Amino acid sequence: MKIFKKVLIILLIVLLVLASIAFIIGFSNYSNALKEKPLIERVEEVTSKENFVSFDDLPEDYINALIAVEDHRYYDHGAVDFIGIARAIWVNIKNGELQEGGSTITQQVAKNLVFTQEETLDRKLGEFFAAYDLEKNYSKNEIFALYVNSSYFGDGYYGIYDASMGYYNKEPKDLNLDEASMLAGVPNAPSVYAPTVNMNLARKRQAHVLNAMVEYGYISQDEADSIINTSE
Repeated sequence: MKIFKKVLIILLIVLLVLASIAFIIGFSNYSNALKEKPLIERVEEVTSKENFVSFDDLPEDYINALIAVEDHRYYDHGAVDFIGIARAIWVNIKNGELQEGGSTITQQVAKNLVFTQEETLDRKLGEFFAAYDLEKNYSKNEIFALYVNSSYFGDGYYGIYDASMGYYNKEPKDLNLDEASMLAGVPNAPSVYAPTVNMNLARKRQAHVLNAMVEYGYISQDEADSIINTSE
C-alpha cells in the first residue's frame, strides 16, 4: 500500500512538471506571436476585407453544416472541448480513418490567424492560449465568422465569399443545402476535398457532413439521402 502511494505521488509530480512545461511553452509561443502582431490587428485584417461575410449574412444550412461536422458543441463549451477531443479519437478509431478532429472552431481560428498550419506540439500548445484569448474578447458568432472568412477552400479560394463565388457563382447567402454542405466539408482538407480536385472524395466528405447534420437534428434523413443519392 505504501509503495502504491509513493508511485501515485511520483506520477502526480511528473504530471505537474509536464503540465508546467507545457504551460510555459504554450504561453511563450503565443506571446512571441503577439509581439509580431497583436491579436486585434490580426482580427481586423480579416474583418476589413472587402468581401468579409458577417455571421448574419451566412445561410442557416451552411452554419448548421459547419457546426455539425466541425464542432457540434460549439455553443456549449469554451475555447477547448475536451469531450470533443475524446469523441474524435473514438470515432476515428472506430471508423479506421481520420474523419473528425478534436480542435474546436475557436482553436482553428487561432491557427488561421496566429499560427501556421504546421502540426507541431509547441504550435498546438500556443494555439490553446490564442483560443482562450479569442473567446475572452469576441462572441461565438464573431469567432464563427472569423473562421469561415479565414479558411482555405482549395483552388486558390480563401474565405467563404471567394469559395461560394468561385465554385457556384453565387454569394454565400444564396447557397442551398447541397452547396452549403459541400463547402462545409472542404476546409478539413482542401487539397483532397475541393470539388475541383476529386469530386468523388468531395462527395464522400459531403455525405459525412450531411449525416452529421442528421445526427444532430438539423435535417431529416430524407433530405440527406436526396442529395447523397443524386450525387452517386
